[in-house]
Amino acid sequence: MTEMDMGPDPLPDIGTVVVSDIADVLRLGLRDFLRAPLFGLFFSAVYVAGGLLLWQVYGVAGQQWWLAPVAVGFPLFAPFAAVGLYEVSRRIEAGEPLRWGSVLGVVFAQKDRQIPAMAAVIIVIFLFWVFVAHALFALFMGLRAFTTGTDMVSLFFEGNGPLMLLVGGAVGAGFAGALFAITVAGLPLLLDKEIDFVTAMIHSTHAVLANKTAMIVWGAVITGLMVLGMAPLFLGLFLVLPILGHATWHMYRRIMTD
Repeated sequence: MTEMDMGPDPLPDIGTVVVSDIADVLRLGLRDFLRAPLFGLFFSAVYVAGGLLLWQVYGVAGQQWWLAPVAVGFPLFAPFAAVGLYEVSRRIEAGEPLRWGSVLGVVFAQKDRQIPAMAAVIIVIFLFWVFVAHALFALFMGLRAFTTGTDMVSLFFEGNGPLMLLVGGAVGAGFAGALFAITVAGLPLLLDKEIDFVTAMIHSTHAVLANKTAMIVWGAVITGLMVLGMAPLFLGLFLVLPILGHATWHMYRRIMTD
C-alpha cells in the first residue's frame, strides 16, 4: 500500500497553553538556535536578503513612501521562511542528527507536499494587503506627486497622515491576525503530518480560538520582536527569526498534542 493509499494522518488534539508558556518556548527557541546556529543564520539570510531586495527596489525607484506598507506586510512571509527552522527543532527534539543534506532534503521535499499551497495563501494575503495599502494611501492622501526628497515625517504625520496610519494599522492588524491564526500551528502541522493545507489552516484557527489570551500575547510578542529585528536594515532578524522559528515549533508542540 502506498503512502497516498494510506490517507491523511489523524489530526492531533488541541491542547491548552497559557501566557507563561511563551517565556518557556522562547527559552527553548534560544536553546535550539545556540545548538545549531549555522542553520538559523542560513535560513534567516534568505529572509533578510528578501527584505534588503525590497528596500533596494523601492529606494532605486524613488518610492520610499511605499516601504511603510511593505514593512508591515513583509513579516507575513516569516512563517514560511521558518519551515527549515521547524525541521531543525524537530530533529533536536527527536534526537536525530543535524546534517545539512538531511535538513535541506526535508525542506526541498516540501515542494511535493502541502506547504507550497500554504505559501501561495501567504503571498496572496501579502499582495492583497499591499493593494489595500495603496488604496488607503490614495483615499487619505489623494493624488500627489512625490520626489526622493519628500519629507516622510510630514507625509505621515501631517494632514490626513495620522488618520491614514490609524486606519491602515487597524486593517494591517486584521490581515496579520488572520494569517497568524492559520499559520501559527498550521505550518508546523504540515511539516509534521500528512494532511491537506485547508485542514491545517482550519485546525490551526481552532487552536488559536481555544487559547485566545495566550495566542494574542504570543502574536504581540512575535510582532514586537519582528519590528525590532527589522529596524537596523533587517539585520536584527539574523537573531530574531531563528529564535522565533524554533520557538514556534515548541509552541506548536504544546498547542497540538498527539
